[in-house]
Amino acid sequence: MTRTLFTPFKLGKLELRNRIVMAPMTRSRSPGGVPGEDVADYYARRAAADVGLIVTEGTTVRRGGSSNDPNVPNFYKADALKGWGRVVEKVHAEGGAIAPQIWHQGMVRKQGTGPEPEAPTDSPSGMTHTGKQVLPEPTTADVDDMVLAYADAAADAKRLGFDTLEIHGAHGYLIDQFFWDAMNKRSDRYGGSLVDRASFGGDIIREIRKKVGPDFPIILRYSQWKQQDYTARLAPTPQELEAFLKVFADAGVDCLHVSQRRYWEPEFPEIDGAGGLNGAGWAKKLTGLPTITVGSVGLNGDFEKSFTGEGAPQRSLDDLEARLDKGEFDLVGVGRAVLQDPEWAKKVKEGRFADLRDYDGKALATLY
Repeated sequence: MTRTLFTPFKLGKLELRNRIVMAPMTRSRSPGGVPGEDVADYYARRAAADVGLIVTEGTTVRRGGSSNDPNVPNFYKADALKGWGRVVEKVHAEGGAIAPQIWHQGMVRKQGTGPEPEAPTDSPSGMTHTGKQVLPEPTTADVDDMVLAYADAAADAKRLGFDTLEIHGAHGYLIDQFFWDAMNKRSDRYGGSLVDRASFGGDIIREIRKKVGPDFPIILRYSQWKQQDYTARLAPTPQELEAFLKVFADAGVDCLHVSQRRYWEPEFPEIDGAGGLNGAGWAKKLTGLPTITVGSVGLNGDFEKSFTGEGAPQRSLDDLEARLDKGEFDLVGVGRAVLQDPEWAKKVKEGRFADLRDYDGKALATLY
C-alpha cells in the first residue's frame, strides 16, 4: 500500500495534514440540541489519531421545522453555538481541522416532531417522493428564507473558528428534495429542469460566500441515491451531471463530497465498464474541482445492514489507494470504521491492519 492517504492536501487556502475525512454521521447525543463535552471529546479523539478533516454530524439551521429530533444538535441557538465553539477548541488542540455539516431535514421531518413541534415542515412543493401532496407549497419568500438560514449558519461557523463547512445536499433531505423531480414541482425559478432545480443549492452557496468571504472553503455533499429510493438518479448521463454540477461550480463551491453507497462502484458502468470512475471521479473530471469519495470505506458488507446498525466485515484499502494514487479523487470520507474505532486512521497509517476489527453495529449506541 502506498502512503498517498497520508500526504497533505490544500483545499483552497486550508492545509489538511492528510486525505482522510471523518464522514458526517448522525449521533443524536446532544440533549436540547446542545453539543456537550462528550461530543467535543468524541471529535477530539479522532483528531488526535490522524484524521485530517472532521465533518461533524448534521447540525440544523434556524428554521423551526429543520429537525425531527431534539437530541440532534442545532447551529443557531446561543447555547448550542457555545457548545460548538468548545468542539472547535478541542479539535484544534489536537491538530485537526473541522467543518460543521449544515443540515435541514425538509420533509423527512414529520409535522409535529422535533424540538419545535408546532413549526411547519419545509419542502419544495409539499409533495412526497411518491408524488402525493401533503402540505401547501411554500412561497418564494419562504424558500428565500430557507436559503438565508444556511447562510446564517455559515457566518456562525466562520465566527466560531471552524476551518471550512459542508452543506448537506444529499440523501433526500431538503436541498436534495429541491434537486429531485419527484418532490419539486415548483413553477418559479426553483423548479423546472434539473439545472433549474439545482438553483436552490446554487443560491445557498452564493449567500454563504457573501457571509464567509473568498477564502473560507465551502463543501457541498450530494448523492444520486436517496434514503427513500436507493435506485434514484438525479443525472443519468455525464452530460446531465455536468450541467447539474456547473450550477455549484459557478456559484463558488470549493469541493464536492459525492456520497455513494459503495465507493468502488462505477458511476456510469454503461459508459466505462465495471472498473470505471466512481461518483467522485466523474465529479472531478467534469468540474475540475477537488472531490471527496465516500461509501463503505473499510467495510465489505451489505450497505443497508451497516446503514441500519448491523455489522460488516473489513474490506482491503488497496483499491482505494490505487484510485487515489491515480488522482480519481482527492480526499476519502470514512464513516462507520472511524465511528467504531477513533484510532482507525492512526492504525492504517502505521500499518497495524491486524488491530482493525470488523464493524459492529453496536458502535452506533456509543459516543466513543
